[in-house]
Amino acid sequence: MDSMKGQGGIQMLLTAEQEARQIISNAKNLKLTRLKQAKEEAEREVKLYHSNMEAAHQKKISEVSAQIFGSSGSNVKRLDEETAMRIQSLKESASRVSSDVVAMLIKHVTTVKLDMWWFSVAEYEAYEK
Repeated sequence: MDSMKGQGGIQMLLTAEQEARQIISNAKNLKLTRLKQAKEEAEREVKLYHSNMEAAHQKKISEVSAQIFGSSGSNVKRLDEETAMRIQSLKESASRVSSDVVAMLIKHVTTVKLDMWWFSVAEYEAYEK
């Protein structure tokens, strides 16, 4: 009978060991499942945080650009107006001085100076011979 009790005890230990392995296996699987869920949730949170930060960054860039450059349409209009005013000013200046410039050019082209200050009279006479 003792041998029966011994075999029954061994069988009980084997059954307990098998149950313990099953419990440990279930716990490991549950742990892996929870880790996967935590990882997926963390990835979702990171993506959400990244998209929020990107949106905030783009908003900040547009605000700063608007402060620095104003609206692009108004800048183009303002630059066109300034350019037109400068062109008109240059045309007026040119028309005011053009007659003086033409007169000065005609005077210098038609007036011939026979100033030979670099020749002495003796050198000139020698040159003429």
